[in-house]
Amino acid sequence: MAVHMTRGQRVWWWLLLAFGVLLAITAGTALWAYQRLDGNIATDRAAAEALDEHAGERPAAVGEARDILLIGDDWGSGTGNARSDTVLLPHLSGDGERAEAVNVPRDIVVDLPACRTEDGGRSEARTAQFDGAYQYGGAACAIRAFERLTDIRIDHHLVLGFEGFADIIDAVGGVEVELAQDEHDPNVGHHLSAGRHVLDGEQALAYVRARVYVGDDSDLHRIVRQQEFLGLLHDELTDGGTLANPARLYPVLEAVTSAITGDSGLDSLDELRRLVQDVQDVQAVPDGGLTFRTVPTLPHPTQDDRLTLDPSAAGRLFAALRQDRPLPPPDEPER
Repeated sequence: MAVHMTRGQRVWWWLLLAFGVLLAITAGTALWAYQRLDGNIATDRAAAEALDEHAGERPAAVGEARDILLIGDDWGSGTGNARSDTVLLPHLSGDGERAEAVNVPRDIVVDLPACRTEDGGRSEARTAQFDGAYQYGGAACAIRAFERLTDIRIDHHLVLGFEGFADIIDAVGGVEVELAQDEHDPNVGHHLSAGRHVLDGEQALAYVRARVYVGDDSDLHRIVRQQEFLGLLHDELTDGGTLANPARLYPVLEAVTSAITGDSGLDSLDELRRLVQDVQDVQAVPDGGLTFRTVPTLPHPTQDDRLTLDPSAAGRLFAALRQDRPLPPPDEPER
C-alpha cells in the first residue's frame, strides 16, 4: 500500500501545484487566452542538444514508466548565480497505478560530469554538491549528474523559475504563516517576528529559501519547510476562491506558465494537463496515491553541512525506481 502524503506533502513542491492549477482552464476559456498562456511556456532546446551529445552514456529506458526531473531555478532570487535550489523526481509507474515523488537534497556531494556551459565552453568534471551541476551546465548537466548517481533514465524535465513562485503568491493575495519565534536569515533577506504574517511574493520566496539561521541549518529541514508552505498555498488556492474566480485565476496562470521551461514533450498546456491528469488518476486507484520520499543520506564524513548517499538505503530506493517496483519502506532491512 502506498504511503499517502501528509498535509504538508500533498503537493509535489510548488511545481506540481502549478500544473494542478492549469487544470482549472476549462473548455470555455477564450482561445486568445489559451494561446497566450500556451505561448508563455519555453522549450529547452539547449538541454536537448547537450543530452544528444552524450546519448551513448545515458541509462537505457526501461518499460513504460516515466521519470521526470523537476528543477527549481533560483536565478534572480539574490544568489547571483543559477542553482537548482530544489530538485524533485516524479516517477509514474508503467501500469498507471502508482506515483512516487522523490526529493533530491541539493547538498549531496557527487561526481559532476564535464558539461557544456551557457557561453559555449565546457565545465570541468569535479566532485561537488549536486546543485552545482545546474549552476555549471544547466538542466542537461543536472540530468546527467542525476543519471550517473542513480542509473535512472530521465524521460522528461521541467525547470521552474523561483521568480514565478513569487508572482503566484502575489496573484493569490498572499499566504498566511504563523511563527512560534522570530526568524532571521540575512542570506536570503528573511526577517519575520513571531506571530501571524500574510506573506507577499518576495517575503514568501525568502521564507521557503531560508536555511542557515532557521531550524537545524540543514537542507533536509528546508525541504520539509517548503512542503509545509505548499500545503498553505494549496489551501489558499482551493479554499480562497481563486480557482472559481477568472479575474483572480488568470494572473496565477500567467505567473505559472511564464515560469515554466520544458523539454519538447512537456512544453505545452495540453502536455502538462495530461501529466497532471495521470497523477490524479493514480490517486483514484484503490490503495494507490502518491508515495513521497527523500533520497536517503548521511552526514558527509569530511565536509561540514554536506551530505553523502546512504549506500544501502539509497541503493534500494534507486533499484525500485529503475525496476518500476513500489518503493521499499524507509526502514526495510537490506536483503
